Amino acid sequence: MTESKISDIGIVKTKDEYALNDSIEVNVSFKVDGGIRDAFNEANWTKAYNNNDVSFKMKYGIKLTSGGFRKKEVGKTIDTYRKAAIFWTRNPKLVNPHKDRRIWVQVAKNFEPFIRLSEEEVRQELFDFNEKIVIKASELGKGKHKIGAEVFASWQKHDYTEPGNVKSNSKEIEITIN
Repeated sequence: MTESKISDIGIVKTKDEYALNDSIEVNVSFKVDGGIRDAFNEANWTKAYNNNDVSFKMKYGIKLTSGGFRKKEVGKTIDTYRKAAIFWTRNPKLVNPHKDRRIWVQVAKNFEPFIRLSEEEVRQELFDFNEKIVIKASELGKGKHKIGAEVFASWQKHDYTEPGNVKSNSKEIEITIN
């Protein structure tokens, strides 16, 4: 299995300047690519289901940091998970026009379930992240600030993969607080 990594990490601000009493909204997005994403496919779902390995849980987190050499954490850290349930069904509403498939995956994002029809759509639901983080401008204080994001993801051993974890940092964005 190839190495897994975090890719396409981005941090986007809604505007450049904020007042001291404003809330700063930042969107952080990233993908988990490589071995774990490739291993999460229909053939492995079937094999895992037959071996009673029917759930996959990916823990992930996002921490915003500010400052130069000594970075300090700002805002509330996101520390949560996504879960995939592998199940068998003959439900006629779940129709794959290309073949007669019986093993399906339901992905829960923030406790909201999603069932997608293709392998790639399931992978996107499970391994592509886009989180909104709100912090108070007063927490940073007046002046120019550079904000970056530290992201991580981890998973346990399953029938189709070994345990692993990945970490990465985004490029910093600059905001001004008046």
